[in-house]
Amino acid sequence: MSSKLEAIGIAKRYGDALALEPTDLAVQAGEFLTLLGPSGSGKTTLLQMISGLVAPSAGRIEIDGRDVTHVEPGKRGIGMVFQSYALFPHMSVWDNVAYGLRMRRKSRGEVRAAVDDALAMVRMTEYAKRFPKELSGGQQQRIALARCFAYRPSVILLDEPLGALDKKLREHMQSEIRRLHKELGATFVYVTHDQDEALTLSDRICLMNQARIEQVGTPADLYDRPATRFAAGFIGHSNLLEGSLDDARGASGEPILLAAGGRIPLPMNAIKTLGPSGARHTLLVRPEAPRLVDPTSGFVDGTIADVVFFGSDTRIQLAMNDGSELTVRCERGLSPRIGDKVGLVWDPYRTTLLHA
Repeated sequence: MSSKLEAIGIAKRYGDALALEPTDLAVQAGEFLTLLGPSGSGKTTLLQMISGLVAPSAGRIEIDGRDVTHVEPGKRGIGMVFQSYALFPHMSVWDNVAYGLRMRRKSRGEVRAAVDDALAMVRMTEYAKRFPKELSGGQQQRIALARCFAYRPSVILLDEPLGALDKKLREHMQSEIRRLHKELGATFVYVTHDQDEALTLSDRICLMNQARIEQVGTPADLYDRPATRFAAGFIGHSNLLEGSLDDARGASGEPILLAAGGRIPLPMNAIKTLGPSGARHTLLVRPEAPRLVDPTSGFVDGTIADVVFFGSDTRIQLAMNDGSELTVRCERGLSPRIGDKVGLVWDPYRTTLLHA
């Protein structure tokens, strides 16, 4: 399958500072790809080079197989939605949405039909005569989306568009953006530093760190099978258990990791990637994987140091026998108490082994 959008060896330097090392990335038609990472990871730089707002120091950008590296932003057929909304305060909602169409010299009939359709899509038809100052933050964001959607670009870039919204409104707008993506069928490239937002919205996530791509995959890939320690720690809540490979095997021949003061069985399919006895490894155990058992009957034992109620579940913080800490999510109905000694067991195939 050919790519809708492709970055080939794209890189950016500002003097001696490297903003993005040479990077390859392909985005399929109709895909929702999220660029995720901490501040300074290179995600916004990559998005700006795709849009044409920043010129690359090396490499090229292709859309539908056409090299657009040196094509000005307005002629790339790309739509852009910013965090700041960038609405014209002196124009009505209707005129704000119509602006891009008028700049493209569409006929009055085409403008009217496209604006009405875009406002209906974001459910803002009744606000057409209002001005931006008369709208809430969420409503202004809807208008910014409608303005972009009105001329039906095949690639839409969104630069942290929900960053200024409160948690409840942000979650509502995430649902709206997912709905709009399905209705439009356009290719979305979305920038955020919010991991939950990325997991909720994306077909695939491009995780970035220190001016390079760390891992690209589906939300399930990055959550269940992180390729690096950074990916394991950045996506979701993580327990990273440091240990060494035991000389002895388990009762069923499985390899054993000595970590957190216990003997932890590893999945059998990990054998081919393990080093010699004593080799250091890091094991990722998500908080929802362990279950509580009687002390001394688990893989590891610890003492409950804290209990926090979250409504749908309870999270407990364990002080392990070797002094490390581990977080566990428990279903409602269990009533762990601070100071209780417990053991933990889990399915070894729900863990991920990361090499040191």
